[in-house]
Amino acid sequence: MLYVLSFILSYAIVYLLIPPLGRLAFRLDFVDKPRRDVERKIHREPIPLTASYAIFAGFFIAYLVFTRDFSWKTGALFGGGILLLTIGTIDDWYKTKGRDFPALPKMIIQMSAAVLVYASGIAFTGFYNPFSGVYMVLPEFLQFILTILWIFGVTTVINFSDGLDGLAGGLTAISAVTLFIVALAMGQSASALMAIILIGVTLAYLHYNKPPAKVFMGDAGATFLGFILAVIALDGAFKQATVLSLFIPILALGVPIFDNIFVVVKRFVQGKAIYQADASQAHYRLLKAGLSHKQALLVLCLVSVCLSLSSIILLLIQS
Repeated sequence: MLYVLSFILSYAIVYLLIPPLGRLAFRLDFVDKPRRDVERKIHREPIPLTASYAIFAGFFIAYLVFTRDFSWKTGALFGGGILLLTIGTIDDWYKTKGRDFPALPKMIIQMSAAVLVYASGIAFTGFYNPFSGVYMVLPEFLQFILTILWIFGVTTVINFSDGLDGLAGGLTAISAVTLFIVALAMGQSASALMAIILIGVTLAYLHYNKPPAKVFMGDAGATFLGFILAVIALDGAFKQATVLSLFIPILALGVPIFDNIFVVVKRFVQGKAIYQADASQAHYRLLKAGLSHKQALLVLCLVSVCLSLSSIILLLIQS
């Protein structure tokens, strides 16, 4: 019942907040405008960029109502979310003016959010040796590096995937459902609660973001969703993991991870900056191949579901 109520509350908050925030966006001219000179801009009407604030509010209100957890861990999660929301809003504001915000400040802030989480005690600490059954604790410097890279990486790949109506929200929802099932199976109630709340906020957002989208969450919302997904995996699937189960969260997030590894390698080979936006992600390639927006979305979500089912099979095998 706790999970059901937390889902309902998180969904309701986002569902109710998005329309008034959208109207405010038009008054403030905080909208994503179509640009013929940018290949990635495939919408034809101005779209408000304010869904991120509804998502942020929905997640933390539901989380605090049902956990009553005002610990340092929650503070770090909230602080990291605020950092990402702030730098994402600045980045989105630049985009409304037809300009690009520099990549370095965004990277520093995203890293800072990850460091906050690590400092609160949420970290990838090690794994069980499959031969001896002994838990192998990694050196502290390696724990730090792997934790920061995971949080920063997932935050980035979800943001990079936000180029098609319903895609980033859909992939996040599928991944969150998978991590929720994993957390339940492993008896991790805190991680499961975070996952079900994330499902609630993303499904409410998708009500307005499904093709054709009526609202966007911008970089502020996409990086926040990626950040929360990364933390759920660290606090759940990665905790006390075996070598085999290390692949569970990676497969759950398979589509954005593998697609963006391909994109980064391609940009590196071509001598482009890794953060230089282009139209090389899978969804743009599918559109170029002749698929409609809905067809491209469906293909990528189906692939994500298949990878998520694979991760659950792994969970069953290792248990």
